[in-house]
Amino acid sequence: MIVDKAIYARGVRRDIEGDISDAFDAARAETARAAGGGPAGCFVWIGLHEPTPDEFALVREELGLHPLAAEDAVSAHQRPKLERYGDTLFVVLKTLVYKDATSDIEVGEIMLFLGDGFVVTVRHGEGNPLKPVRDRLEGDAELIGHGPAGVLYAVCDEVVDHYGVVTREVELDIIELERAVFRPGPADVTADIYSLKREVLEFRTAQDPLIPVLQEIVRGRVPECRGAQEYFRDVLDHLLRVDAQVDAHNELLNSVLTAHLALMGKQQNEDMRKISAWAAVIAVPTMIAGLYGMNFDYMPELRWLYGYPTVMLVMVAVCVIVYIRLRKSGWL
Repeated sequence: MIVDKAIYARGVRRDIEGDISDAFDAARAETARAAGGGPAGCFVWIGLHEPTPDEFALVREELGLHPLAAEDAVSAHQRPKLERYGDTLFVVLKTLVYKDATSDIEVGEIMLFLGDGFVVTVRHGEGNPLKPVRDRLEGDAELIGHGPAGVLYAVCDEVVDHYGVVTREVELDIIELERAVFRPGPADVTADIYSLKREVLEFRTAQDPLIPVLQEIVRGRVPECRGAQEYFRDVLDHLLRVDAQVDAHNELLNSVLTAHLALMGKQQNEDMRKISAWAAVIAVPTMIAGLYGMNFDYMPELRWLYGYPTVMLVMVAVCVIVYIRLRKSGWL
């Protein structure tokens, strides 16, 4: 579906009535009237959310987009990348949304087509709606003056800023896991650690490939963005900081898992020592009872009047002595 469509001429937004064809016709007419023309003078921005193949076919035919890029935009499930198809720049970004209820990270995608006088954004998933980006651009005349490059920067900045929010949420989850691991009588949180580790790895697959994309732009290898390199340099700096934090979280989860397994092993050893100690306490009376349970006619004190209470006292005394010795040695 079409979320929004508008023409930006000299930093001023003008809504477009009608379908996509009407939008591009109006943009061409506005560009012809705008002094200087070109993407910096006037451009059209079409925003779509999870379009069907038929819906996106109208955009593809109007702009002459490459079929492979159009297929990627509709099917999604792409890695972050920057590719060029003729005069059109195709950029893919991964969006992340943190779910408080389940501590899961939901991954979505934003795809951008940038060309001479147009920007088409295709969003998949519920993460990072682009209305705040539009509002920001419409309030910043200098930024919107960069045309489609300004839109690309604003979208990248919004996505990377949200990475930072997710990073802080993951850090809080790790702190909670650490408390659970080192809490007296720790429960088995191995599954929780592995689940969070999987989310962190998913985070890395979303943000790691974006680093070389921004580096290409910052180094001036993308002509469409050469006038806005200082903006992308700031986004790259934020992304590298997030990347370092994600790496630290991954290492910390490894340490938490190692500590948890070590504590569980220690607890199992303590349990085995206690079981062995109680077995030692019970072994002596078991042996004595076993001897006197044999059906022999001639046994010491078998017909003695005080034989039974004496044997019972001996068993109790031996058990107490063994218990005290094991208690002092720390086995009980």
